[in-house]
Amino acid sequence: MDKALFTMIENMLAKTGKSLPEWKELLSKKSFSKHTEALEFLKTEYGVTHGFANTIVLLSNDNNHTPQDLVTKQYQGKESLIPIYKKILATVKSFGDDVTVTPKKSSVSLIRKKQFALIKPATKTRIDLGLKLVGKAVTARLEDSGPFGAMCTHRVKISQQEEVDKELLQWLKEAYEKAN
Repeated sequence: MDKALFTMIENMLAKTGKSLPEWKELLSKKSFSKHTEALEFLKTEYGVTHGFANTIVLLSNDNNHTPQDLVTKQYQGKESLIPIYKKILATVKSFGDDVTVTPKKSSVSLIRKKQFALIKPATKTRIDLGLKLVGKAVTARLEDSGPFGAMCTHRVKISQQEEVDKELLQWLKEAYEKAN
């Protein structure tokens, strides 16, 4: 589990008045059609800060118990992509201790002060790495964001671990630095 997320969960009772299991129980009795509705409910009704509200809602969805559960589900039937995911993650974590890794239902967001990258197992044989590189020209490899829309400006398709190379790592580092 990401260190920052672990700390957030550990501090949840002291900071919000309830533990994660208590928040999950409370949300299980409600029905929200959108993630933002649940966020607003926690913020308005209970005064929970955005960061804690987002974590509570994400970890309450689909009865996921940990961020690792979300990642495990993403890679079911796509296990051959896990070494690529781990290599990207290890590299990003080496950039600094200010990186937050936030697993979601179908992707993993990499955040500094802002999201700078998104890792998504797109198919059984390919990871799509979304990057936030405003103003960077599109190339044959550094494509337009495609399905990522406004979340990222570019996308790189990765099918083999060797494709996490010097060029890709430079783009990741540049996105990280711009998210300052």
